Amino acid sequence: MASVSVSAPLPLAPEKTWDALSDLSRWEDWLTIHQGWKSELPTDVAVGVRFTEVVSVMGMANKIDWEVTEVDAPHMVTIAGVGMAGVKVQFVLRVSEGDGPDSAIAAIEAEFKGTMIVGPIGKAVAKHAKADLETSLAKFAELYG
Repeated sequence: MASVSVSAPLPLAPEKTWDALSDLSRWEDWLTIHQGWKSELPTDVAVGVRFTEVVSVMGMANKIDWEVTEVDAPHMVTIAGVGMAGVKVQFVLRVSEGDGPDSAIAAIEAEFKGTMIVGPIGKAVAKHAKADLETSLAKFAELYG
């Protein structure tokens, strides 16, 4: 198993941060592990909504069938998915208030499980996923901040 957590302060109001972070159609603009969609995108993230995405970590692409499992708008959404080779992935996207009225903190927690994600490979996946998600949040801040 590999788990990572990254966060970044943003010069953007929490509501606007949530709107951009939870808008799946914008993921291709900032989420560096996103490679493409394999299904129609839902217009809203709501519990039970399903979609399919191709993600890449360490140069290895994997098609993930996602389901939204928890939503507490405008603060948090959890999506869980299963990919090829039995890889299980969970992402939690969070938005909290920052230090001022037009500031927020965006956080992404990612967990990767499966027989392929153990030992040294699991550590490498965590290291690369963390770097990718840090880059993603920096890109998000550049685009929307």
